[in-house]
Amino acid sequence: MDTQKISVCILVKNAQDTILECLNSLSEFGEIILLDNESSDDTLKIAENFNQTYQKLHIYSNKFIGFGKLKNLALSYAKNEWILSIDSDEVLEKEALEELKALELTSNSIIALPRKNLYRGEWIKACGWYPDFVWRVFNKNFTRFNDNFVHESVLMPVNSQKIKFKNGFKHYAFKDMQGIIHKMNTYTSYSAQEKFKNGKKTSFFAAFCRFHLVFFKDYFLRSGFKYGYKGFIVALLNALGAFFRYAKLYELQKDK
Repeated sequence: MDTQKISVCILVKNAQDTILECLNSLSEFGEIILLDNESSDDTLKIAENFNQTYQKLHIYSNKFIGFGKLKNLALSYAKNEWILSIDSDEVLEKEALEELKALELTSNSIIALPRKNLYRGEWIKACGWYPDFVWRVFNKNFTRFNDNFVHESVLMPVNSQKIKFKNGFKHYAFKDMQGIIHKMNTYTSYSAQEKFKNGKKTSFFAAFCRFHLVFFKDYFLRSGFKYGYKGFIVALLNALGAFFRYAKLYELQKDK
């Protein structure tokens, strides 16, 4: 496929450590839509400097309205029908770019790319982090993202032609424990609020059980122990994420 006919859509907020490598991996695409969510670091300055050479990057801004709605807003700014959705902490591999170029797509094609999730620079192939396929290339006239506040995903019509690539993204998932804890706290709050809004219910005992089940599964059954202290941290934080998601939902129920 001609990559000039693809628009790349990126949501950003305070991504100064990864945005340049991300953008450099996308220089062969027809345009880049960058939707900023109130960044306070040098993210936009770095993007503007990149655009002095690329010249097809378009920057927009919007307050946070949920990940699904923000991603669909970014789609609305794209001039091309074909979309590559990428996060600001992801880097498209050259091999994935070559796979895309060699492919002839039909309007109902949706492509999933695998992610290499890195923690402190190491690729973690355990704890449910691999294989990690994400559906990211599609025709915006055929589908879009759902409107989930968090954990958004591409809608899959029944006549979708699903394609999985061998190569995909390098993903700077977390650079340290502080990053994991911060993201876990933010996402579990969003997730609990969304579950509460949708009428989901839980008990504190269920949240307690989820912690132990997720840790056991990720550390022992999904080989987290093979990655030393990093595997333990990832499994522990996954388990804490499951616990806090439902414990926060329980508190919302009690408040009501």
